[in-house]
Order: sequence, then C-alpha cells, then structure tokens
Amino acid sequence: MKEAHPEKIRNIALISHQGAGKTTLSESMLHRMGVITRMGSIEEGNTQSDYHHDEITRKISITTTLLVGQHNGNKLNILDTPGFTDFQGDVISAVRAADCACLLINATSGIEVGTELVWGIAAEIKLPRFFYVNHLDKEHVNFDKVVGRLLEEFSGAVVTQFPVNPGSDAFNQIVDLISMKLVTFNTDGTEKSRSDIPAELKSKSDELRLKLIERSAEADDALVEKFFEEDMLSQEDMLAGMKKGLLEGTLNPILCGAAKKQIGTSLLLDFISIVAPSPVDVPHAIATIEGTDKAITLPCNPNGVLAALVFKTISEHHVGDLSFFRVFSGFIAAGSDAHNSKRRSSEKIGQMFTVSSKTRKAAEEVTAGDIGALVKLRDTHSGDTLTAQKDGVVLPSIHYPDPVTRTAMVPRHRGEEEKIAHGLHILTEEDPTIKFHYDGELAQLIVEAQGELHLNSMIDKLKERFGVEVDQVEPHIPYREAIRGHAEGQGKYKKQSGGRGQFGDCWLKIESISRDHEFEFVDAIVGGVIPGKFIPAIEKGVRAAMVDGVIAGFTVVGVRCTVYDGSFHTVDSSENSFKIAASMGFKKIFREAKPVVLEPIYNLEVRVPEEFMGDVMGDISSKRGKISGMDREGRFQVIKAKIPLAELHKYSSTLRSISGGRGNHKQSFSHYEETPGDIQAKLMAAYEERRAKGGAVEEE
Repeated sequence: MKEAHPEKIRNIALISHQGAGKTTLSESMLHRMGVITRMGSIEEGNTQSDYHHDEITRKISITTTLLVGQHNGNKLNILDTPGFTDFQGDVISAVRAADCACLLINATSGIEVGTELVWGIAAEIKLPRFFYVNHLDKEHVNFDKVVGRLLEEFSGAVVTQFPVNPGSDAFNQIVDLISMKLVTFNTDGTEKSRSDIPAELKSKSDELRLKLIERSAEADDALVEKFFEEDMLSQEDMLAGMKKGLLEGTLNPILCGAAKKQIGTSLLLDFISIVAPSPVDVPHAIATIEGTDKAITLPCNPNGVLAALVFKTISEHHVGDLSFFRVFSGFIAAGSDAHNSKRRSSEKIGQMFTVSSKTRKAAEEVTAGDIGALVKLRDTHSGDTLTAQKDGVVLPSIHYPDPVTRTAMVPRHRGEEEKIAHGLHILTEEDPTIKFHYDGELAQLIVEAQGELHLNSMIDKLKERFGVEVDQVEPHIPYREAIRGHAEGQGKYKKQSGGRGQFGDCWLKIESISRDHEFEFVDAIVGGVIPGKFIPAIEKGVRAAMVDGVIAGFTVVGVRCTVYDGSFHTVDSSENSFKIAASMGFKKIFREAKPVVLEPIYNLEVRVPEEFMGDVMGDISSKRGKISGMDREGRFQVIKAKIPLAELHKYSSTLRSISGGRGNHKQSFSHYEETPGDIQAKLMAAYEERRAKGGAVEEE
C-alpha cells in the first residue's frame, strides 16, 4: 500500500433547496483550485456538475456529481447534489459519503422548505453542517434578515463572515471574523487585498467576533474556563473550539459570498481546509459483524479492516455500471478480491478509478477516507458494504424515502415491454427511490417516484438511453368489494348434453369479518352430503369469484364463507362442476348481503410555509380529505390528513403550484373505507357497461 494521508482529505456535500447555487459554487471552487481554466454556466450547459443530457436540457441538477480538487495541500472531494426534492435520494446517498455538509442559503429567499429537508437529512446521521449564504450580488437581498432567521431557526448558527456592500453589482467585500480582515475581491473573483477592518465596521465586527469566540468556547469546558479567566481566546483556541463545535453539531458557522462572481469562494476553501473535519476527525464508523448484531468500531485507518460503502451507482455508455464507494477503513486495491457482506457474495475488483465530473483516472488503490469508483461489479448495489470475507463487517445501509407519486406506463410502440423493464431496472439501480412493478390486478406497469419531475426525467432517460418511448396514464385504483350484512343460498350447476353430464350443488352462507382479512372458508358439511374430495373445489370456486369481483369488478375482502349443505351425483359430479356451482352461488348471495365498494385511504403529510396553510387545507378538503392534525416546525406547518388515493394523482404538481414550489409531502397507505354512494354507483355502472361490451353473461 502506498503512503496514505486521510487527514489531508475533505469530503464535502453541497446541499440546499433548489436555486441556491450549488452547481455554480462548485464551478467556482474548481476554478479557484485551478482544476478548470474558466467557469462554465448553467445557461450555456457546460458546467462540470450538470453534464448529463437531461440536466443540460432542464438546467437543473438531477444526480449527484463528484468533483475533486486540491487546496492548501488538502484533497477536496466535493459532492454536488440536486436541490429539487424529487431527487432527494441523491442527497441521502451523498451525505453518507461526506464528512461535512455545506448548506447553501439563497440570500433572496432565505430559509425554504428544501432547506429544512436537507438539514434534516444531514442531521439524522449527525453530519457536521455549516451555512453559505449565496447570491449576495443580487438586488433586494438583506443579509441581516436572512441571518436573523438562521439564528432563530437553527440554535447552532453563528456568523463567521458578513458582506460589506451586498445587493448590487458593486458587492466585492467580505469581513472575515476568523482572521479579522476585510477581504476585497477583484472582478474576476481573485483576492485583491486583505486589509484591516475600517473604523465604520469595527464595532459590528468586534461584536460578532466576540459572539463567535463565546460560541467556540462553549464547545469545550477547558476553553470556557480559559475564556472566563482571560476574557478572550487566541485564534488557535477559537479555531479548535469551532472545529469541535462543528463536529458535535453545536456550532454551525455562517459563511457568505456570490458564487457566480467568485466572491468569497477563496474564503470558503480556506474554511474547509482549516475548520471542516477530515475523515480522521469525525467519529469512527460503527459496523456490525455479518450475521450478528455485534457492533465493531472502525477508525479511519488505511491499515485497518476493509470497510467500504457503495453509496451510488450510475450506468455509463461504453463502460457499464459504475459503483461509487467511500472507504471508511482499510483500502481497496485493483485486482483484489472483496466480499459483499450484505448479500454474502464475492466480488473481483477490476478497474478502479478516481472520478471528477466525467473525467476518470485509473487508480491502483483507494484508501481510508477517500472516494473512488469501480466498474462492473457482479452483485453489488447502493447501500452494500465491501469488506474482506474473513472480517465480514457490515456498515449501516442507506434508507431512502417512500415514493409520493405513482403512474402507469404504457409503451408507445408494441413489443417494447421488455426494453422498458430493462431500462427501469437500470434506473432503479441508479436511483433507489424509484420503484416499479407489474400489477396483475390492475393489468398495468406501475412506476412510483418522488414527484412529477422525477417521473418526467425518468421517461426522458428511457428514450435517450434505452431508445423506448412511453406514455403515462392514470393508474387504476385498487378498489375492493365487501359486505355489511350476511346472506345464504344455493349454488347449483347442472348440465346435460348427452353422455356424462355435470352436477354440483352447494349451500353457502357468507358474513362480514374484519376487512383486514381477505377470506375465511369454513367446511360445515356433515353426513357426507358433499364428498370431502369436492370441498377444496368449492373453496376454489368462491376464491375465483372473489378475485373477479361481483358488483364492480374488484377483489372481494372481509368475507367468511361457510358451506353447510348440498348434494351430489355419483356419476355427473366433478371438481369442476362444484367449482362452478360455488362461484355462481357466491355471486348470487353476495348481492344480497349489502355489498359495498371500498377505496384505499392514504395518510398524507404536507409541509409548507405558514402562509400557504389555508390554501393547502382547502385543497385537501376539496379532495375529500379529512384533516387529522397540525404541527408547527419552525416557520413551517405540517398538515396531517387522510385522503382517498383516487384524489392523489399528480398531487405533487398541485402542491407545487399552490405553494410556489415551497411545499413537500409524504404519503403512505392507511386503510380501506367505504366509497361514497355517488362514486360507488359510477363504478358499478362502468362495470356493467364493460361486461355488456364484453358479452359477459351471468351463468344460470
């Protein structure tokens, strides 16, 4: 193994609400580090991050991009993540590979719903976080107002820099409270000077610096004692306190700048090198031993036990699947053998790369603390651990959110079903928040995702990468049929047309049971009036009738069926005749047992700024939803409701329209309940119309 220095690595995830400028900031960072000679722009479609066709077309980030540079002797692995909530799965993956998160704030709009979302994603794994207030060159920005909200909403927030003349093209100066210097930038983003803070800014700077020192001291008891004794901390002590507070989540520094003009980027890079944690600084990874609950601590040691987490998979033309991994302990060498401890399978490590944007460089090894990519692993997926078979360590997997929208996809051209399934399989490997399956009951290919934009992006990829075109159609609703009463009667099937005939005769009783249970079958035959060999056929007949539905064509649930009498013919009776008799009898008496149609009801949780609460609640009520509760989370309201699935089609687009893109939601199945009479009547009428067109005739 070559000499490794994990203490000289910084793994930084850029996270935010959409439009805060992550891609532009990453472009600026690469330019300042000398990785690129000129900044690209989103408008021109030539940035290092957004190089995929759909990203260039839509002018947004859709997938996380790894970017690499060097600053002050440190290697920076920058993970530029998408901002739209539809693609939050990539944010979740990226933060698992990072040691710190830079949360961008749009100075023109402040805290947004996506800000809270990505903060929560990072906070859940206790990832150190700091803020970067961007777009300070835009008109009508109010840095102090934005900072006030940050201080109010996030207890660890503390000002570390502030702009001198924000809100215009003239913005070019930042006061850095760490060095206590006024930093002036040239029009090309380079630093013009670092000078003493002018008198008119000295009072504000001293006040904010003192707060920064106090907050830094609070991170360490020894520093608190020193601060009280000396009424001050040295810069060295302050930085030590800042690093500790950042690591422990009690301190979230606020930096600032204008990424497009590269104002503040050099200060950001310095902060990352000096204050942001290295892989050695962060708490040791905790894993378990394969097949057990035994925990093991894994320091970031290149000579330790191999533990690497595959956090993202992408499929590249002419290369195949590319698996991005973060090594938490040990090292991976090209040509070696590895063990997938989650799937208990072996992998041969072939080609290995270090990756920056779409540039790949062959690597002999990737050591603890660093990030790399492997090609064509046999059976390894996002969230899997690569280790040595003798060690068998398993890192915690990656947990993704449930889908919030669903659609049915149909091929635009016949015979392309397999190609669509193949394409969706690859896309779900790249993005585990996508789910798809063929629903036999609905006779539709159902695709679930995080929103309408997510679905549309998926369709674009199917066309561009796999050459198949699909249309979206509204998914059928999996209604159910049930009964509120009970009934009993005879099912008799008799047919004689020369030769051996068919005869089946059974008396059935049905009654309602819990709708959480599909079906109970009771054999109450005594005295052999129906031979035992025909009883299973009767159950099959009833089950077949339940699957087909009776009043509206939907599966029946919550029924107990008892066969208690009947008769048979020694020659003409058969399993098939009793199956038909049971089906006929069930359908007849089902109609007499007060049948109803049930619809699926979902839990809906909507999170919006308070000013949109009334509009959202009104919309939910108009969709037959029932508000079950409300909670406040900072300046956001969380509305909880029960709502029919039939009313949730394209709800993410509706919510985006109502809230100006500032709301998000989660949904999950709750229960079934009776459909309102008018809707039930429509469903029954539509079923009868379909049967008439299909020539279906009830057997007599």
